[in-house]
Amino acid sequence: MRTRLTRGTTWENDFVILKKDVDSAYLVKADLEDKVGSLTDEINFLRNVYEEELRELQASITDTSVVVQMDNSRSLNMEQIVSEVKAQYEEIAARSREEAEAWYKSKFDQMSVQANQYGDELRVSKGEVGEINRLISRLQSEIEAVKAQRGALENQLAEAEERGELAVKEAKARTRDLEDALQRAKQDMARQLREYQDLMNLKLALDIEIATYRKLLEGEEDRLGHQSILNIQTVTNYSTKSTNGYHGNSSSPAPKLLIKTTETRNNSRYSTH
Repeated sequence: MRTRLTRGTTWENDFVILKKDVDSAYLVKADLEDKVGSLTDEINFLRNVYEEELRELQASITDTSVVVQMDNSRSLNMEQIVSEVKAQYEEIAARSREEAEAWYKSKFDQMSVQANQYGDELRVSKGEVGEINRLISRLQSEIEAVKAQRGALENQLAEAEERGELAVKEAKARTRDLEDALQRAKQDMARQLREYQDLMNLKLALDIEIATYRKLLEGEEDRLGHQSILNIQTVTNYSTKSTNGYHGNSSSPAPKLLIKTTETRNNSRYSTH
């Protein structure tokens, strides 16, 4: 169980790390898309500027008028002069157009290379993001499975704890019952020991009294000089009593009765008590 919980925690940590990586990749993707958009806008802007400047240059060449101050003193070939000036302007315009086209072409090529580079990076980032998303999905499935297992184990643990608590309560109740029974047994034993001691004391007293009576009778027989048969019988009545709330038959001494029977030589018998 602890191993599964540890694996679940590890997967959750990996999921958090992967989520951070996905967020970083998404930010990189967004940044690259912004750069591609900026480069595209810049290329379009430069293309528009180039076309506008080219149109303005062509318009300026078309609208250029050459003012020639004529010297009437000499005869000039106007057509030749106009042709030469026009050729010069066309040469200048062509050279300027070629330079502008070369500069814009190099700039466009450079931006195209950067755009392609950013596009490649963007495709790589998209691939990484897709792979990370698949990994996240797999980890989420595993995490859900581990959570389900953990829930089942927690339920089993709760049931086991509940059964254990119930067993402990039953054991404690049983222990209390046994302790109470033991205490009652000790009390009964102590009561029985006291009663036994009382009976032993009573028996000892009776034995002493019987011995005393026997000596007295023997002395009386010697004094009378008669041979007699002496039979001494002690009868003791017992009563029933209840001690400490428990009912039982216990022998407690009652007033004693001493019967003495004497038989003389002439077979006469008399009793005293």
